[in-house]
Amino acid sequence: MSGKIIKGIGGFYYIDAEDGHLYECKAKGIFRNKKIKPLVGDNVNIEILDPENNLGNIVEILPRFNSLIRPAVANVDQTIIIFAVSEPEPNFNLLDRFLVSMEKSGVETIICFNKTDLSPDNMEACRSYSKSGYETIFISAREGEGIDRLREIIKDRTTVFAGPSGVGKSSTLNAIKPEAEAQTGAISDKIKRGKHTTRHSELMHIGGRTYIMDTPGFSSLYVDSIEAEDLKEYFPDIAAYTGKCRFNMCNHVSEPDCLVKQAVADGEISCIRYEDYVMIYNDLKEKRKW
Repeated sequence: MSGKIIKGIGGFYYIDAEDGHLYECKAKGIFRNKKIKPLVGDNVNIEILDPENNLGNIVEILPRFNSLIRPAVANVDQTIIIFAVSEPEPNFNLLDRFLVSMEKSGVETIICFNKTDLSPDNMEACRSYSKSGYETIFISAREGEGIDRLREIIKDRTTVFAGPSGVGKSSTLNAIKPEAEAQTGAISDKIKRGKHTTRHSELMHIGGRTYIMDTPGFSSLYVDSIEAEDLKEYFPDIAAYTGKCRFNMCNHVSEPDCLVKQAVADGEISCIRYEDYVMIYNDLKEKRKW
């Protein structure tokens, strides 16, 4: 029987199968021997061992069209990275590191700032990301503002919801589909986990061909496996100036007559984004020295 992995905990995988049942499965040893780990979002074939208790084994992982390392998920169409305008204060450097990670993975990304009903002090800084090259939307999950636009974005796609803890990912999910909390609770009852804090990546069926992967919050993210000189290609707003500066190989950090630095001065590129670019660039340079 075929199905899709919607959650994995401690070597057990929960499969939303084609017969409409949720099966608890283990992966056969052949996957461990080949160092293949099933991921949330994987399409799989399973064998049923105990129909009465919905137990089985994963016998085949079907080909993935993509996979991510953090969050560890497969077969995603897009990522919506959610940060709060306030409570907690937005960590823009963390946001930019995540955007670089997604850019490297080749996954389409949308930036979503939640809690617009709270303090407006950070709104100008958040709005500067509208110039980043990514679609940037503003919502209030609590007030229901911007949720219709979010529903349009996710329709008929598999979307990863990611972001730091406390930004309102679960609240946003419940605003999109109020019964999602009940669905989470039903799964949590089966696997004996709490339903209010996302501890593991979890795939939820919203309707039709629309799926959302709710992922655990994170507080840090390291950018690696990128050469410092290549970093500019992972910032779409900066990559637009490649080859246009005085020096063709300009890294937009210390070179003279740099159009990127001029664009920052003119307000065409977010100064926050540029400062993060320089910080990540220097981190990568220092790492290479070691």
